Amino acid sequence: MNELLQFTDIPKTENTIMILGWREWADAGSISSGLPQYLIDTTHARKIGQISSDGFYIFQIPGTHHLVRPRIRLEDGYRQEIEEPRNEFYYTQVGERGVVIFLGDEPHMNVQRYARALFDAVKLLGATYLVGVAGVYGPTPYDKDRQVSCIYSLPRMRAELEDYALNFSNYEGGSSIGSFLVSAAEGENLPFIVLYGFVPAYDFARSAIQPQGIQIENDFKAWYDIMRRLNHMFDLHLDLSELGQRTEEMIQTIDEKIEEMKEENSELDIEGYLKQLNEEFIETPFLPLDDVWEQGLRGLFDDLDE
Repeated sequence: MNELLQFTDIPKTENTIMILGWREWADAGSISSGLPQYLIDTTHARKIGQISSDGFYIFQIPGTHHLVRPRIRLEDGYRQEIEEPRNEFYYTQVGERGVVIFLGDEPHMNVQRYARALFDAVKLLGATYLVGVAGVYGPTPYDKDRQVSCIYSLPRMRAELEDYALNFSNYEGGSSIGSFLVSAAEGENLPFIVLYGFVPAYDFARSAIQPQGIQIENDFKAWYDIMRRLNHMFDLHLDLSELGQRTEEMIQTIDEKIEEMKEENSELDIEGYLKQLNEEFIETPFLPLDDVWEQGLRGLFDDLDE
């Protein structure tokens, strides 16, 4: 076994998938860090192992102060808590399928060594499909279905993904940990996708000097739209009703925030900004056949109740 891997249990389940996320620099809507933690909590997944942090993290870069250092909390001179880098594997079983949830800290260096340890863990656990989750900020309507972009490791996978209302990314620029690992997974012949949810972010003032806007910290709508796709891809049948409720509450909170900003900043033309955004936005909802039937039946019963 790879010297960096520390496991207390190796579950043996057929059709095991792995869902991966990171506490990373670009973590729009907390999709990459918050969604895996949400799944760990709601499925009561148990910790089964970790990748040692040795050699992956920098303690300081001159001039950056707290950017890369572990966060510590002291009380009366004594350490109460210190947040050191963690890369942990959790396991839960959903029906007949095993689900490994990996949540880690994006490495600062030695990324090839990190990838080797992760792929060795994948083989050890028998995971046959890897799914990373991540977010990207952009001007998109907060009350509509999120656009979900996708990258994949093996050319044959594209045809399999066309049924899930995904945009195939044409991004060019700096690599995230997810996109780096997807590229490396091709050499391992591992099916690996990353789903990127587009998270609403608005600058109504359109000014770097005095920004006035909204940026969603935990985009429950993006979490919900990504999980609906994973439910169908892998027949997980996870109950997403609580996440749907969080989505409705989030939208209501943003509604109230926008009304408040309209009253306080009439010069910003917030209503015009959002109207133009909605007119230019092309919604691509994910509507699998069984969901359409379910919605139709629900509407029928609602009519009968009335």
